[in-house]
Amino acid sequence: MPASDENHASNRTEVDGLIMPQTAIPFLQFRGGSSKGVYILRDDLPDDLKTRDNVLKWIMGAHGDPRQIDGLGGANPLTSKIAVINISDRDDCDIDYLFIQAIVGEDRLDDTPNCGNILSGIGAFALETGLMQAAGPDAHIRVFMTNSGKRCDLVFPVENGKPVYDGDAEINGVLGTAAPVLCRYHDLAGSICGTLLPTGKVCDVVDGVRVTCIDNGMPVVCLRADDFGLTGQETPEQLNADTALKNRLESIRLQVGPMMNLGDVAQKAVPKMCLVSPPRHGGHLSTRTFIPKVCHQAIGVLGAVSVATAALFEDSPIHNLADIPPSATKQMRIEHPSGHFDVQLDLNPDHHGIDVQQAGLLRTTRLISKGEVFVPYSVWKGKAG
Repeated sequence: MPASDENHASNRTEVDGLIMPQTAIPFLQFRGGSSKGVYILRDDLPDDLKTRDNVLKWIMGAHGDPRQIDGLGGANPLTSKIAVINISDRDDCDIDYLFIQAIVGEDRLDDTPNCGNILSGIGAFALETGLMQAAGPDAHIRVFMTNSGKRCDLVFPVENGKPVYDGDAEINGVLGTAAPVLCRYHDLAGSICGTLLPTGKVCDVVDGVRVTCIDNGMPVVCLRADDFGLTGQETPEQLNADTALKNRLESIRLQVGPMMNLGDVAQKAVPKMCLVSPPRHGGHLSTRTFIPKVCHQAIGVLGAVSVATAALFEDSPIHNLADIPPSATKQMRIEHPSGHFDVQLDLNPDHHGIDVQQAGLLRTTRLISKGEVFVPYSVWKGKAG
């Protein structure tokens, strides 16, 4: 049941004779795809955005401590994620979903990007909390991604109105198998930057390096690994230890931020920087992605969509690294350090250029925990008396 300023529960602990209350906030924690996050109803958070953000930082332990000891965060960008959910008032959507990234080691949040992994748990959250009901063997839930103003349809199995978590679907980065969640993204182009190719070009040259700046669900800068003297098969640990490489990438990222209509990106998680090389394991491309300054073990869901789309353009520096499928429906496998993403891009058959009407991906999710998370009473509800 949603909490409010008037009816919030308190957990009071006596310390040295003083009553120290804390404010209780209901939450569910899901593994969404290959990420993990805290999912909260919007009505269970403060209306004031500054207070809300402070509450969320306390929930995650995101106050500059990279260990995130004093909160639910996992001290890694993939496990330091938040979903804020409410019933949508749109005719074409059921649920509104706001994604917020708690920046590990920094006292701040970023709600600029989307997260397709955390999105895969939104439908299960809606059923688990009673926001929606589902009859029949499958739930069909239309999600409005408020970060980008775009829509994604989720289809997943249910039993007796509840999500089914056990199944045979397997995704990289997650042990074992689980029930499939089919994610169908609509009209992703320009989700944050406004246009698919926000610089107006397929290829730009920045610091002497050819890049494709693209936003088909996630702002990404695609670069060839060999332009940096790399094979593209280096481990994330090797790349993260290469200070000179990271400085070069960050210099390019800061320059293309304004070019991509993102403004000053020094404090933003976008654009992602993606080093691309020929595939080694039967895929179409191999990737090493920096989010935004740290090379990760995988690639984000929407990041994979953007990279796959960039490869379709003949003038892109990464185009000739891939064997592009000839059909209008392009099944592409994007390799990353811990496996691969299979992406389906449905092109508009009536358009001569690159016009991706829909992108489909398979994810899985699992409910991990639910209950109440506590924040200091002084953070929300005022100082304790």
